[in-house]
Amino acid sequence: MEQKLKLVFESLGERHLVDGAQLDTCSNAARVRLDAHHTPPSEFQLESRGEAQPVELGWTPSDNLLKRSYLNDEDAKRDGAYAVALAAVEQLENMVGVARCETKTGADYYVMPAGSDPENFLEDGYRLEVSGSDSEEREVRYRLKQKQKQASNGKSSLPAFAAVVGFRVKLILLEPAA
Repeated sequence: MEQKLKLVFESLGERHLVDGAQLDTCSNAARVRLDAHHTPPSEFQLESRGEAQPVELGWTPSDNLLKRSYLNDEDAKRDGAYAVALAAVEQLENMVGVARCETKTGADYYVMPAGSDPENFLEDGYRLEVSGSDSEEREVRYRLKQKQKQASNGKSSLPAFAAVVGFRVKLILLEPAA
């Protein structure tokens, strides 16, 4: 029996080159949004480049303090999706987050192959545009098309990925933005 791929979105600061406190905030938001619909561990469908595979998301359940801290579900979906998307791009593309993107770039994070010099992200990096959703699967898939278009129209010549995390429907989509 093949072991299921595990996406680890907690402790991203140990592997990614973005401020650990910022990444912990995103991971906490993901925990709260996942707790709103599921219990850990939960199996999600991860789709990328025409292939789908089941992945296991495990997390530390959030306590009442954390739940109160992330009552704004729109912000929590956005920030939580950052954590899950960074874990997905790390697992599938062997890339890590190296910086937040500037406005108008059409993306949220710069990512680079693990082991790259993060100081060269504006020359050798990729952009990652992310969204989180509690909607039905059809809306999650439609949102991916919107995010791909946004990344393609951004004021940057760097290649990009778009990712959408469907927290309720257990779906993670990660595709190049062409």
